[in-house]
Amino acid sequence: MMARFTRLEVINQMQKTGLIPLFYQKDVNIAKKIAKACYDGGARLLEITHRGDFAHEVFRELVLFAKDTLPEMILGVGSITDAGAASDYMKMGANFIVTPVFREDIAIVCNRQKVLWSPGCGTLTEIAIAEERGAEIIKLFPGNIYGPDFVKAIKGPQPWTSIMPSGGVNTSKENLKGWFDAGVTCVGIGSQLISKTIIEQKDFDELKVSVNSVLKTIKSLR
Repeated sequence: MMARFTRLEVINQMQKTGLIPLFYQKDVNIAKKIAKACYDGGARLLEITHRGDFAHEVFRELVLFAKDTLPEMILGVGSITDAGAASDYMKMGANFIVTPVFREDIAIVCNRQKVLWSPGCGTLTEIAIAEERGAEIIKLFPGNIYGPDFVKAIKGPQPWTSIMPSGGVNTSKENLKGWFDAGVTCVGIGSQLISKTIIEQKDFDELKVSVNSVLKTIKSLR
C-alpha cells in the first residue's frame, strides 16, 4: 500500500493546523475511537508511536479504518529507529515517519519513496546535517529539555528551519504561546492531550473537545 498523501501535502497540513496528536494503544477498537475523536475535533494529522506489542497490526487496521471513515486524516508513525521498520510502515501506508534520532539509513529509504521523515535532533549541527539530507521538518526532542528559547536561538542563524517540538508540549495556552512565539511550525502532543484518564474512562467526546480547543488556540497564536 502506498502513502495516500504526498510529502508536500503532509508538510502543508503541518503548517496549516500546527498539531500532531500522538499515541500508542494496543486495543484496535479504542485506537479507532481515539483517531475518530481527533478527526472530529479537527486534527488532520495523527502519529502512532511504534512502542508496543503488535504496533504494526494496530497501524494497519487504522490505515484501513481511516481510508473508509476519516478521508482527510494523514497517518504517520513515530519512534522509528531503523530503516527496516520505516520501510515496513511505509508498505502499510504510513504518510510520514518520525524518529527520536537522526539516522541516514532512514533518510535514504524515506527519500526514495518521497515520504516525509522528521528526525529527532538536539543541536544546530545535527539539524543542519538532517536538512542537508532532505529533512523538511525537524523534530526537537525531548522538547522539555530544550524549550522555546532554544528554538528562538536556532531560528536566528537558520530562519528557514522548521521545528516540531515533541515532549514538553501541553494543551495550555501559555505553553503553546511560548512555542509558537518562538517560531515552531507545529507541535506533537501525546499524553497531555490523549490522557490515560480519557482512555480509561473512554471519554472520547472530551478528547474531541480538547483537540478542537488546542487547534483554535494555535490558530489564535499565529
